[in-house]
Amino acid sequence: MSGDVVPGAAMIWSRSDGPARMHMSWKTSERGAVNRIAGPHCLDTTDYTGRAELTALPSGQTILYEVQFEDLTSARTRSEPLQGRFRTAPAAPRDVRFLWTGDQVGQGWGIDRARGGMKIYDAMLRLDPDLLLHSGDVIYADNPLQPEVKLPDGSLWRNVITEEKSKVAETLDEFRGQYRYNLIDDNLRRFSSAASQIWQWDDHEVMNNYSPSKSVDADLKYKEKRVPLMVARATKAFLDYAPMRLSASETERIYRRIPYGPMLDVFVLDMRSYRGPNTHNRQQRESVETAYLGAAQIEWLMRDLRSSKAAWKVIAADMPIGLLVGDGKTDDGRDRFEASANGDGPPLGRELEIARLLRFIKQNRINNVVWFTADVHYTAAHFYDPRKAQFTDFLPFWEFVSGPMHAGTFGPGKLENTFGPQLIFQKAPPPGRANLSPAEGMQFFGDVQISAKTRAMTVTLRDGAGAALHEQVIPLQPV
Repeated sequence: MSGDVVPGAAMIWSRSDGPARMHMSWKTSERGAVNRIAGPHCLDTTDYTGRAELTALPSGQTILYEVQFEDLTSARTRSEPLQGRFRTAPAAPRDVRFLWTGDQVGQGWGIDRARGGMKIYDAMLRLDPDLLLHSGDVIYADNPLQPEVKLPDGSLWRNVITEEKSKVAETLDEFRGQYRYNLIDDNLRRFSSAASQIWQWDDHEVMNNYSPSKSVDADLKYKEKRVPLMVARATKAFLDYAPMRLSASETERIYRRIPYGPMLDVFVLDMRSYRGPNTHNRQQRESVETAYLGAAQIEWLMRDLRSSKAAWKVIAADMPIGLLVGDGKTDDGRDRFEASANGDGPPLGRELEIARLLRFIKQNRINNVVWFTADVHYTAAHFYDPRKAQFTDFLPFWEFVSGPMHAGTFGPGKLENTFGPQLIFQKAPPPGRANLSPAEGMQFFGDVQISAKTRAMTVTLRDGAGAALHEQVIPLQPV
């Protein structure tokens, strides 16, 4: 895989089947000059994964790359080369196309080879995107697979089964095994070699709705009861497998900015690592308990949004803003919330951070900010209108939701009025139905095209076969 492509550089990720050294080469055409790079040693400390950065890349070019592994015996034999390609960030305005989706191999739906595996990756590959934004829940570490699941029409969904995918992940190897499972799929591997990716995470990389208040003491599926230790193991596994550039200042930092030429900056958020406990979420003032993005990430986001010169500022959020996402009940019987939304009314709890961010964007006249997210397992377009909101001190903006990409389909969710979200489009299961299998066709991804000529952004919500469901053209506002 390639990932985190920025001007002049890109990350290359791969995995060996044992101790080896990673070697890479790249060129700009089949007959072009070959640039060779010695990569890292890939040992059991990283589950034999490796990543290295290609630098001094020409702008606006298709890069053809190869990866080989050299075994660490005296023979020093090399594997067959693995080939891939990606497009570098342009220096001048050009059309840019990126896709986004999330929620992969969840709710018991694994790889059924007789049904073609994860066919959504083939649909996405046919669009030949520059980038894929993977919006979180890259794995479902807490959703074991059964060999067979009976479908409503009487047929069987037959999962490919591995040992690690047969139980909840608790050990480091079990968390890593969730990623190894996804790589079994041919469609996923073909796509990964053909387009650059930007990964973020959400909750299921660890377990459902985890926060500092999470406990599995009463959950018989877990023998390991130390949630912080499982978070540490899950974080290590994610960083081993993500094709991302690691932070020099904070080793396990996931939030980052991906500048992709003059038309696009992507601000990748982490709404999981710095949050306070999941609560009733209606506190009057910001505190440790109401933290969502956290002080350092909010400061970074404000600073980098203000300094961005890109035409479009895309905020990649792992959870939606205005949709209610519950997390059961508190000890005193009140609703507990997983995301920032907590019901109609003025900003409270985690919403206070969102309100502060939106006010900052308005005060600094930062136009052309669009939010993209997944998490809720259906697709929707929301327009946030201050004229219809309880909190009004912000610029109107769009939020688009898409997913799942190979998991159960749910929804729709309920919007609250704090920031005035207006439902423009949604597609979700009919009333009374939930956890629809991928066989029912309600898998979703989003397709974003930015025109260098008109400078407009066109967002198309698509189903898992690639069919267009809704198109929204957003003109560029004056900067």
